[in-house]
Amino acid sequence: MLVYNEIDSIEPLQEELTGVLEGLDMSYEIVYIDDGSRDGSTEKMSQFATHDPHVRVVSFRRNFGQTAAVQAGIDNSRGEILIFMDGDMQNDPHDIPRLLAKIDEGYDVASGWRKSREDDPSRVLPSRIANWIIARIAGVPLHDFGCTLKAYRREVIEDVKLYGEMHRFIPVYASWVGARITELPVNHRRRAFGRSKYSLSRTSRVLLDLFTVKLLGSYSTKPIYFFGFAAFGLWALALLFAATVIIQKMLPPYPYAHNNPLLLLAVFLAIVGVQFILMGLLAELSIRTYHESQGKNVYVVREVIEGQEMGESRPSPRPAPRGGEGEAVRSHAK
Repeated sequence: MLVYNEIDSIEPLQEELTGVLEGLDMSYEIVYIDDGSRDGSTEKMSQFATHDPHVRVVSFRRNFGQTAAVQAGIDNSRGEILIFMDGDMQNDPHDIPRLLAKIDEGYDVASGWRKSREDDPSRVLPSRIANWIIARIAGVPLHDFGCTLKAYRREVIEDVKLYGEMHRFIPVYASWVGARITELPVNHRRRAFGRSKYSLSRTSRVLLDLFTVKLLGSYSTKPIYFFGFAAFGLWALALLFAATVIIQKMLPPYPYAHNNPLLLLAVFLAIVGVQFILMGLLAELSIRTYHESQGKNVYVVREVIEGQEMGESRPSPRPAPRGGEGEAVRSHAK
């Protein structure tokens, strides 16, 4: 549960959430991530933890932002399945059983889709455009990357490290390890207390993070391809401009090549292309150092199946975008 200055909403939300989870007939914990609240929310959540053994509170020293709060939720939860929610009561806890049902069907990620979104139109339209762009570039066909209400199997996000505004790209990270992803419409309620902490200034940061995610997803193990293709494009242009200079030299009025600006442009593009190749080689060395020095694999195994003589089928070390191994504690964390 991600909370930042939500003193009026967290108590009714706690009651509603507890009622839903008690009816699931399974073990659970509620982890509140207090993102540096200054309105008394911290003290209120501390009371929850004192009276309810299912509640844990992780309180930041200051406001670090939603991405840091999501990362803290991953790091400080102990469940096999993680469900994230905002603390403003706009996410409906009664959607949790539906998300868990999708996980039980075999999906690794169940993503909420605020199909009927109760927000100001000035926020809805830019959000839809951004979601469309993210889906096309990242290759993950979701309608709503920004909806916090999502369920994940721990094994597909355990070693994800989030920076900037990358919390909305967690399904993309999960897709890199072969996670089965589904989406379902969820109830989105109008904000009853407080005010929104979001602004349109996030849009530019999200686009920059999307560029980072695309590069990491497509070229993290082969950066020379990115820089090499760019170099080939520059060299092609340089060749075209050089040919143009030669043709102009052979036709009236027979201009001097050294007076033709296209010659300088061709030389410039050729040199930049060489620099791109060199940067690609440096990136290749960095990638190899990163993986080999830490023993990180460039592949992910779901499970290993052996014959009866060799042993029983066993799960692989948990898949993770950056490698890693270990098993999750068997419980459901919200």
